[in-house]
Parts: sequence; structure tokens; C-alpha cells
Amino acid sequence: MFRNPIIAALSAAPLALLAAVPAQSSSEDAWAEFRSAVEVECAKLIDAPADATTEIEVNPFGSQTYGAALVTVTLADSSADRMICIYDKQSKTAELTSPFAAGSD
Repeated sequence: MFRNPIIAALSAAPLALLAAVPAQSSSEDAWAEFRSAVEVECAKLIDAPADATTEIEVNPFGSQTYGAALVTVTLADSSADRMICIYDKQSKTAELTSPFAAGSD
């Protein structure tokens, strides 16, 4: 149909762009699902007193293999423990580090 390869490539470019749009939106959904899974699995590992507040800050994308979250548990006396939660993307399991030593900022 097109004898000129440049014209053929330019004609196909808009179609390729349109095909990428649905993938991007499903990818956003997949990342949101990933972040939710990291938060849920990390929350299961937190052992905190009932009067403590817990914050889980999930890294939006993690690394190629792992998800990561910063976990902060603030106790009633306003002291806080900070830990890292590491989520294995393949096995869908998480591990929690021990708290960082106080004053390790």
C-alpha cells in the first residue's frame, strides 16, 4: 500500500499512540493495587500497643523486585519507632526490619 517507508511509519504512529492509552490507565490501576497490597501486608506485621498510632508510607513503585514502605509507630509518650517494610513482588510477602536506633537521624 505505502511504497515510501517514512510515510508508512508516520501513518502507523497515531495508531500506536492510541493503543498505548488504555495500557497506561490499567498500569495506574495496577500500581494502585500494588501500593495497597504493600500497605496491607506491612500492616499485618506491626506489633504496636493499642494507644499507638501507625503510619505506613509506601514508596510508589519500589524497585524491580521489591516494594518498600517506611513504617512509623508513634507511642503515647510521643516517642516513635521507625522501621522499613520490604515486600517481595513475586511471592507477595513482606518482612519488617527492627526499629532504627533512637537518634539515628
